[in-house]
Amino acid sequence: MGRGRGIGGLLCIFVIFAAFLENGSCSDFNRSSFPAGFVFGTASAAYQYEGGAKEGGRGPSIWDTFSHVHPERILDGSNGDVAIDFYHRYKEDIQRLKKLGVDAFRFSIAWPRILPKGCLSGGINQEGINFYNSLINEVIANGMQPFVTIFHWDLPQALEDEYKGFLSERITKDYVDYANILFKEFGDRVKHWITFNEPFSYCSFGYTGGSFAPGRCSLWENDKCVPGDSGREPYTACHNLLLAHSDAVKLYKDMYQPVQKGQIGITIVSHWFLPYSNSKEDVAAVKRSLDFMYGWFLHPLTRGKYPSSMRTILGNRLPKFTKEQSALLNGSYDFIGVNYYASVYAKNNPARNSVQLSFNTDPEVNQTGTRKTEAIYTPVDIPWFNIYPAGLRNLLLYTKAKYNNPIMYITENGVTTYRNDSLTLAEALKDDIRIDYYRKHLINVHSAIKEGADVRGYFAWNYMDCYEWNSGYTLRFGLYFVDFKDNLKRYPKKSAQWLTQFLKK
Repeated sequence: MGRGRGIGGLLCIFVIFAAFLENGSCSDFNRSSFPAGFVFGTASAAYQYEGGAKEGGRGPSIWDTFSHVHPERILDGSNGDVAIDFYHRYKEDIQRLKKLGVDAFRFSIAWPRILPKGCLSGGINQEGINFYNSLINEVIANGMQPFVTIFHWDLPQALEDEYKGFLSERITKDYVDYANILFKEFGDRVKHWITFNEPFSYCSFGYTGGSFAPGRCSLWENDKCVPGDSGREPYTACHNLLLAHSDAVKLYKDMYQPVQKGQIGITIVSHWFLPYSNSKEDVAAVKRSLDFMYGWFLHPLTRGKYPSSMRTILGNRLPKFTKEQSALLNGSYDFIGVNYYASVYAKNNPARNSVQLSFNTDPEVNQTGTRKTEAIYTPVDIPWFNIYPAGLRNLLLYTKAKYNNPIMYITENGVTTYRNDSLTLAEALKDDIRIDYYRKHLINVHSAIKEGADVRGYFAWNYMDCYEWNSGYTLRFGLYFVDFKDNLKRYPKKSAQWLTQFLKK
């Protein structure tokens, strides 16, 4: 009898846990469910938040140029000149963060605000250093840790003009000089550095199809940029980016880490991929998809070379590391930042255009958010936002198994809706979809930790509605609603209130 009751009890626990994972409905799931010291925070980026584009000695970035020269490539034709005016309102915004109850704030430093010409010879802007000193101090004074991203896509335009930015190996020295200033000026207080945010996004969208700054595209039809290029520039740009990363990490570890006692890493974005069918070909398509999006960076960081699938398919279009570069890259991190939003199905597609090689077809995969039997769902009216909470757990466990279980921080995770100015304020603040998204993804992070993934923190994307790159101000990711029609006033959404309750100790 006793044994039978024990089995029944275990079965009951299993059923409850399964429902817990599926629905995220357990009322006692909160911050205390996570290990002691686990960091909860929100994230931001300089160009998306700051504004003050021509203030404080700041020089132009490639995003300033891109949004002004090519407004037709921005969904609403807008730019980040003002953004959400964080440059002037940061003190009151940090006060709101404190009330939110988070442990940390992830933000980026604008390279052209520190070096308006991009390089040391162009002069260091003391006003920029003063601004970030004040911001860092404000974050710490309000009981939070600053997690600082060194480069979040806003390259000084001067370097793009001089030598085409990341397409040149010269970028490495200028980037390291820039990083050195940050370590020297702020490293006594900043204990978590992120060298680059989402190199995949920067190199793929910026150098294929012209949808992101610097807007490069080598395939044109009728004076319009068409998705696709020679198939070289994205790989060249990210190759130089990786070399800049490893050199900056070496500098930090050699010169600053012994005294400052901080950590340094890089943030990588990836979807999770599910096979479109159970065929061997579609299962292999999943592996190639992960290699071309995630392994493109984690392979060099953990093995000193690119994934074999990339080397086989791309041939001489993929740059090669020297032995010295490979050795320097291998292990060049204290932690890995993981950005995850959505998942897609991967379907094998071996047919490729032999006339015009394209970055988009290189993995030999068709990616889609739909198939006959659905695991992925899209509750928002945004076709590319395919929600699959278990994908985050799978990605973390995949990283654990394939890449030596590095220390990981979820540096971005969140869901968007379209901006709808016809809603009343009360309607706009009711964002149950965001609460559901966060809860289910946090449950899957918790599960991955229980299964051995070394995850140390979670950052919601993002703190406030803001400028969303080539989508302009048409998307709302924020925990806080920003009224773009009324002096950028901030209002906590229902999700912000939920997060505060979740984080109560």
